[in-house]
Amino acid sequence: MLTFEDCLGLCELDEDEIMAIAEHEHVPEIVALEMAQYLVHLPEGTVAIKRMIVEDIQHAREHNNLAHAETLQRALKHFIATHPEFDAYRR
Repeated sequence: MLTFEDCLGLCELDEDEIMAIAEHEHVPEIVALEMAQYLVHLPEGTVAIKRMIVEDIQHAREHNNLAHAETLQRALKHFIATHPEFDAYRR
């Protein structure tokens, strides 16, 4: 049986990115991991993941949860840095 950590090792996203998707979609982490791995291979999937993380950041800020917003901001920066389709954001 595969554990969450096993699946995470096979996924193209890191744990913070998965947690952001789980938060956004209100699903368990393992379901978010499956969704992320599926989405990352769709033509607009990485854009959808980025949007989810951005919306989570906005939600955290609106609820004055600045520490969580900062964690999500780091996840967003890592996501953009590790996906080549976002090269324009790094310039």
